[in-house]
Amino acid sequence: MSDLIKNAAKRGLKQAARWASTGKNLPRLKGMQAWWQRHVGNQNEINALREQYAGLIHAADKRTLLAAHERKIHSQFGEDGLLLHFFSKIGAPNKTFIEFGIEDGTECNAANLALHFGWGGLFLEGSDSLADRARLFYHREHAIPADHVKIRTAFITRENVNDLFLQNGLRGEIDFLSVDVDGVDYWLYEAITVVQPRLVVLEFSTTYGPDRSLTVPYEPAFERYAKHPSGYYQGASLLALTKLAERKGLVLVGCGTAGANAFFVRRDLAAAAGLPTYTPAEAYEINAVWRARHTDPDAFEVIKHLPLIEV
Repeated sequence: MSDLIKNAAKRGLKQAARWASTGKNLPRLKGMQAWWQRHVGNQNEINALREQYAGLIHAADKRTLLAAHERKIHSQFGEDGLLLHFFSKIGAPNKTFIEFGIEDGTECNAANLALHFGWGGLFLEGSDSLADRARLFYHREHAIPADHVKIRTAFITRENVNDLFLQNGLRGEIDFLSVDVDGVDYWLYEAITVVQPRLVVLEFSTTYGPDRSLTVPYEPAFERYAKHPSGYYQGASLLALTKLAERKGLVLVGCGTAGANAFFVRRDLAAAAGLPTYTPAEAYEINAVWRARHTDPDAFEVIKHLPLIEV
């Protein structure tokens, strides 16, 4: 990894660490964490009841019914439950995954599948220290063999992404691909050709709203906070990612209510399973973290002068 790329990754981590470690923010962070844990526990229970008694929900639509499947175990929001729901419908013959942008691996989309359902695959992380912590978590604390859940340190670009998969023995059909790098996600997903996932999770940027088909330009060493201190200038819109996924033969089967991740299933599998599909406008949610601070148009106004590509 080049010094430029390493330094960009370190700047983002240091900025977050400085915020959390100040005397003013540390109690606030602990309070937020405690509130979030209570909220997650309550929401998991509510979702379980809604799923069990879906017939009692007044005027239930497909978004309400999908949201009832959300559960947080190791995912950031409710992705764990949604993944189990979708794979229960479309099957997972190989039980294989690829996920990149995992940080220390304790809170990511494939963690629950790897830890509790025996799935194997590949985690990729650009930070040496975070990848080392992920190896401790999976290989030492949970005794998962290193050749079953591979954890590699790599800064992923569209030039190297296919080679990284091939070097780790992954090609052809896999069950699950998750892309979350807070930057050039669109370009990385577009470049992937050596694997054909049954289900893909892509993080979308709520900055651009449901109707714009936009992404940031491609830069191998893109770092969102170096580009703009708000962090709003990153990633791609839900519409842009949906159009790209459709070109690859997948359809949008929903978004999490946290407004972070979109779920795409191979078109033939979604049809066979009878999964409802969505337009980006139907599925779009404003990001939960920003919901209390900004409306989506406000966020776009902050960064609209920066380079964006319509796709």
